[in-house]
Formats: sequence, C-alpha cells, structure tokens
Amino acid sequence: MNRFLKNTLVLLLFVFMGSKSIAQKFSTHSVKEGETLESIAKIYGVLPSNILQFNKEIKSGEELRPNTILVIPSAKSLGGEVPAIRPSTGVHELLKEVMQDSVVVRQPTGFKEHKVRKKETLYGIAKKYNVTEEEIKKYNKQLYAAQLKKKMVIRIPKYPEVEENEIGIDPDNYEKYVVAPKETRWSIAHKYGITIDSMLVLNPGLSKTTNYLAEGYELLLPKIAGSTVDNQETQLFISYTVPPKMNFYRLEQEFGVKSEDVVRLNPEITERNGLKEGMVIRLPETKRDPGEINTDNYIFYVVKPKQNEFRLTRKFGLPWSEITKLNPDLKDGLKAGMVLKLPKDQIGDFEVRNSLILDKINLLDSINVENRPKIMFLLPFRLDKLDLNDKESVEWTIANRNSLKYSLGLYSGALIALDSIKSLGVSVDVKTFDNQLNLQKTKEILLRENLRDYSAIFGPLDIGSLKEVAVQASSVQVPVVAPVPAESDISLQNVFFTYTEERLLREHMIKYVKDNYKDENIIIIADEKNKSVKEQLAEQFAGAKILDVREEEKNIGVNREKLASLLTEDLDNWVFVESDNFKLISSVVSILNSFNTATLEPMEGRKIFKLRMFTTDMNNAFENDVISSTHLSNLNFTYPSVYREVGTNSFVKRYRKRFGDDPDRYAVRGFDLTFDLLLKLAYKNDLIDISKFVGSTEYNGNKFDYEKDATSGYFNQASYIMAYENMRIKELE
Repeated sequence: MNRFLKNTLVLLLFVFMGSKSIAQKFSTHSVKEGETLESIAKIYGVLPSNILQFNKEIKSGEELRPNTILVIPSAKSLGGEVPAIRPSTGVHELLKEVMQDSVVVRQPTGFKEHKVRKKETLYGIAKKYNVTEEEIKKYNKQLYAAQLKKKMVIRIPKYPEVEENEIGIDPDNYEKYVVAPKETRWSIAHKYGITIDSMLVLNPGLSKTTNYLAEGYELLLPKIAGSTVDNQETQLFISYTVPPKMNFYRLEQEFGVKSEDVVRLNPEITERNGLKEGMVIRLPETKRDPGEINTDNYIFYVVKPKQNEFRLTRKFGLPWSEITKLNPDLKDGLKAGMVLKLPKDQIGDFEVRNSLILDKINLLDSINVENRPKIMFLLPFRLDKLDLNDKESVEWTIANRNSLKYSLGLYSGALIALDSIKSLGVSVDVKTFDNQLNLQKTKEILLRENLRDYSAIFGPLDIGSLKEVAVQASSVQVPVVAPVPAESDISLQNVFFTYTEERLLREHMIKYVKDNYKDENIIIIADEKNKSVKEQLAEQFAGAKILDVREEEKNIGVNREKLASLLTEDLDNWVFVESDNFKLISSVVSILNSFNTATLEPMEGRKIFKLRMFTTDMNNAFENDVISSTHLSNLNFTYPSVYREVGTNSFVKRYRKRFGDDPDRYAVRGFDLTFDLLLKLAYKNDLIDISKFVGSTEYNGNKFDYEKDATSGYFNQASYIMAYENMRIKELE
C-alpha cells in the first residue's frame, strides 16, 4: 500500500502540474480539388519546398491530384512563427472521405458581411447561412490561422438556392413511401434499386449522422416503372459507375436512355452540377417484382470501392452464384454503392448491426501513425481538498471519497493505455484538469480551452458538469466520453455513453435464459420495487411461478415452506431474484442453498432439488458482505454485467510495475476506454465518423459496441453473461 500511495502522490502531482504532451512535428493534409502546393503551404505557414522535402512522389510544378495525402511539417519545427493549423473538415469533405466521391465546389453569386457577436462560433454562423465552415474560411483567409473573435467582420458567400425542379423532382415521377415495420434504409434502397446517397438527396430531412429510420416515416422515392394498378410488374435498375469522359450522349447510345430520364432517376447529378467520374447512378433495365424485403428476411451490405468477387465470397461464405441469384443486378458487374441482400441467418467474416453488415476492422493493424489525437481528461481529483504533504490524510481521503477513488482508478489505467499506444508509434497530446466535482470550476476550464483543437474529452463524472461539457463541445463537434454511468436525458448527439443501460443488460440476460431454456421450472422472486421486472419475466416465460415477498416495516423476506412447494424434483429449478435489498437477497440465497442438492448429504426421504439462481440486475446488494460467495457458487449464480474478471496479462503486469498494486475494476476500465478511444482515433482522427462503421471492440475487462440513438448520443450495447462456478466467476457469453 505504501508503494501504491507513493505512486498515487506522484500521479496527483503530475495532474497538478498540468498536462502531458507526446508531440510529433508533422500533420497530414488530404488534397482537395483545386488546391495547389502554394495554397496548401500558405495554410500551414510553410514553404512549398518544405512540403516537397517530405513528399518525394510530388514534383515541383506538378498538378496535385484530389485525395492525395501529404505529410506537412509544422511551421514551428522549421523555425517559422505561424502555427500549423489544419482547417477543420466540413460536411462535404467528410462525405468525400467516406464515399470516395468528388465534391463540387460551388461558385458564389455575391457576399454578405457578418459582424461576429459574443459566443458565436464558425459552426453556428455556417449553419445560419446554410454554408459550410470551409466555404466561409475560403473567403476569409485569416480564419485558417486565427480564431473567430467578437466584432470581427467576415464575408459570407451567397449561393443560388436550389429549387425542387432544379434537381429534377417531378411529382409525376416520384412517390411517397411509408416505412413499414422492420424496414431499414438499406432494405428500401435495395427494393428501389437506388444508393443511400440518392435517398439522402431526395429526403434531406434524413439524419446524416445516424442510420435510424422510424416506422411510419414518409420518404420521397422514384416511382418504379410499371408499378401501377394495371401493371404490377416493376422495372429492374442496374447500378452503373460513371467512367472517365462519359457524357449523356454516350449513355443514350449505350443504354438507350434519354438524358432527362437519367437526371430524373438520379437527382444527385443536378446537385453535383453534372455527370462526374466515379458517380454511381441507376439506369433502367427489365421488369421484376421486388418482393418482400425487410429485416425479417435479409441482412444488407453496401459495396465498397475496389471490392471484387473473391473478397465478397470469402467475407459472406457464399459462392458467387448464390450471391448473384439473390442480387440479379450483379450480372452487370459489382459497383460501389450497391446494396446487396443476404439470407438473414448467413454467417461469415462480418458483424451485423441492425441488419446492416459491418466490415470487421482490426484497429491494431490499421493504425496511421500520422494521426495525432489530442485528448482532454476532465476528472475530479479534488486537489482542493488534499494536503499532499500529509500522507495519512491523503490515504484516508482516497479510501473514503468515491469520486477521487474512481478518478484515480480511471486515470491510472488511462496512463498505461497512453504508454501502450505510444509503443505502437502513435503520438498523443494530452491535457489533464481537475474539475473538483464542481460545475463552476468546469465552466472556468472550458472557458480557457479552445475545444475545437481536441479530438475527444474524457469525463467528467458529475452529471451537471457532463451536460455543460457536452453542450459546449457539441458546438464544435467534439465527442465526449462518459466513463461512468450517466443519465441518458443528456439529449446531445456527441456523448458516448460507455456504460450499457440496465434495460439492455436485462434484455441480454433474458435472451440468454431463453436460448438455453429447455423445460426448466422457473420461479420469480421480486420485491415491490421490481414489480415491472417481475411482469416482464412472467410475460417472457409462460408458466413461470411467482413467489410473493413479505415486506414489513422492519423486515423483508419470503416464506420458506411456500418456496419449497414451488420447487420440483423432476426438473432443474431456475430462480430469478430481482431486488436491491441485501436482506432479501441474503435470505433467499440462504434458503435456496439449504435446498440445493450440491450442498446436502444423502439422506433417506430427503427431496432432491437441482437449483440455479439468476438476476437481470447485478446491483451492489448482491456484493454485500453478508451474502456468501460459497452459496452463490453452489447456486451457479448467473447475471449480466458490463465488466468481466481480468486475469494476469500484459496490462496487469505493466500496471503492477508502475503502481506496485493490482488494478481495480476502475483502472481496468480506464485502460480499456482510453485504449479503445486512442486506437480508433489512430485509425481515423474522427471518433463520430469511425463509430459508423467500426463494430464491437473488446479489451481486458470491457467491450464496446456503440449505436447511435435517433435523438441522443452513442450508447454502448455490449455486455457479458457471468456466472459463479467452483468459487470462481466465469464468462459464459
């Protein structure tokens, strides 16, 4: 303990001194259409020759190709005085990176002057005038190297408004489609033979940050040719990737379709100012009946650029002939953006979320060392309450203040994660602050910091401060990681709720029991506080027996004889115990253990019962000292959990070496959360974007599988099923 306390004091002093910075003297830049070596050099405050020095494949005077990744040395490392600030990526640029499509640069028809008011942000101004941040910066060059300031006058470009008829939306050619139960964007796109891009253009009200689609939502979609009362046959469309130098005349010659029909079927053509190389469009072919396509029957996959038949057959575990039978469009070739359907029960080298197939990504193998994330840790270390010269006082405070204990645990694990990511060649800038569990202190810290510079914020722990951080970070699109359980009423799009909700844990437990249920005798014991849980279990398990709980003013328990009468010798007895009252739990555990065959000596006339105990809510009451671990092990006690036990591994060894003690569950969680965060940012320095296509990840004692909520942030869906077995806690699922 003395060694751990010594390291804790060092840790606190480290926090007090400010921050940790693992610096790297380079950044990267993705070339946009129209950019030159000179314009990029000006943005970063360096010379064109400096960029050429670190990008040998680029020749002086050579035209830069869009999407080329350049290594940019920092101005400071070259002796310059202009800071190297990379302009923030706008919505169009982000879409370009994800879809690997070009973005048309709009030409303004004029400009409007805007005088910046107090607390205004570039994001807010861009939203107000319906332009992008990058478009504002383009005509206000000073914003590439300076922050927005009060009373600053900037020029806002004005663009012509796009009318409905300008994007080819003729009411006679489009129809309203009402989303049915169990349908998704992917199933509807496949049914109509369009890409997700086209669906978003036709329905601008659809969120671009989540794939959520509500039942009953009305979509505008192109009518499928022939789908009338008199003719129930429907037109088959092929997906076609536009090659270089293609024009409408050649399209008409090759496919026999007029230019106005191509534009009508593909409204994104007008939005992007014409036919562009690499664009995926739909063209009419033959008639067919799309049939019933929903999540009951199929799972869906969006074809990525450069994928081929060999890769997809290996991924899906199906021969190409079977895939083409399900997706006839494939006979004309595999095209990026196509939505493929597969059998619902198909398994392979992929992960499925909401019936959409996600590509498995090995984050360790996908690190880009040129990414340099910047992280803020905002935790209540309570340095205002500690006298670091008084060892006994510090020791007592750590033991008795949960907020400090949690913070030190989380942060000590995070430091090991930072060391681990550094050993993989990734540079990270870290700033650590003590918010003292105080909302006003949190506001002071946020006021001093430029949140736009951060890749993510870890913490804080108290709900008031978490909401404040989330609100301010949301204005600059910075994600906030909530490391401990937090109320989901924080209805902001940028919060990552890392603790799986109780509702999901309960559903996982019920599913596990149902999957393993044969003909067991199920008994439910729940107090009044858990009445709704009792009703849910009774609904899920028809024929389950209910045991009433006696709840008196000073006593709570169950009738031993009544419980015995509900047990049977012919079947295994599975008992659900739903309560957060340790007295009731202790009583039930003792009674069940007294009936349990495993703990009884053979005796003539004694009834033999096989017992197993479950709960859908593993709360602190089950860990009370009065409840025997031996009894729980005898009963093979099974429960859902966000956490699993950790054995001795490389993380534990590294933690022991640094802090002289074993990590508690908060240290394990601190490592897992931070390492997961850093690996994702090292793959792509945009946590919100990467969460769209990275599925489940798992580390020492925690796993994460974030899903975007329709109205709020990102919620972890992952959990474990754990069980006591032979005096150990074992992971079952």
